[in-house]
This record gives sequence, C-alpha cells and structure tokens, in this order.
Amino acid sequence: MSIHFFTEDIKYSIKDKNTLKKWLKEAIKAHHYQLQELNVILCSDNYLYEMNIKYLDHDTLTDVITFDNSDSKQTIEGDIFISLDRIKENAQNLSVSLENELHRVMMHGTLHLLGFKDKTPQEQETMRKMEDFWLEKLANIKEKL
Repeated sequence: MSIHFFTEDIKYSIKDKNTLKKWLKEAIKAHHYQLQELNVILCSDNYLYEMNIKYLDHDTLTDVITFDNSDSKQTIEGDIFISLDRIKENAQNLSVSLENELHRVMMHGTLHLLGFKDKTPQEQETMRKMEDFWLEKLANIKEKL
C-alpha cells in the first residue's frame, strides 16, 4: 500500500510528496480500487522514447507511459513513467506551471490504471474531465494545509 517517486537519468525533486501520495490514494479509493504499489518515475525524453520503442513498438515521443503490473481486478500495482522534458514543453505550450502539468500527467497515468482509456474523442473528453476533477481536488487539499 505505498506510492514511491523515483527519477531515471535526470535530477528533479518532486515537491509535496506526502500531499501527492494522499491525493493519488484518494483517487484510487474513490474508484473502488485497492492500492498495492504505485511507482511514479520521472525521466528524460530519450529514456521514455526508448521504452516506447522497446515495450510498445511506438516510434514517437510521449509524456507518459503506464504499466499495469497488477494480477487482479480492482488492484493498483503499476509504474507511471513521465518525461520531464515533455512536461516542460507541454506546460509552456499550454501556459500552465510545470507543477500543474506534472500533476495532470501523474493523474492521467493513474486514471489509466483505474481503467480509463483515451483512444477515442469521447474517451479523451472523459479523461480530461477526470484530470480536471482531480486537479481541483488537489488544489482543495493544498488549501487545507
């Protein structure tokens, strides 16, 4: 029942780790899943690109790749790899803070583990609404601190 934050091939320190753990656990619980272990790994574009080719056979840059390692339904055991390079560029393009975009992508990966998809326009709309909902929840948690 734990959430861990790591980096691969980059240096970055995530702020408010305990708050983020509480937030992610709240989302998991709200969707009636049981947390076993969740690893959030920040890395470079190159690192994630190599993973994208090796494991998904996708020859593209991406901001996040999620691996579901659970053996049973309604259980969260997985790894969320996030490219900090993509997050920085996305944040700039969207005129949002790096931290806000990082949190959005962190939740995006978690939502994938909770069964949400984003292949069709309708799925993408639902995913975006869920990301916005949970980002607002995070803002409320931070306000109370």
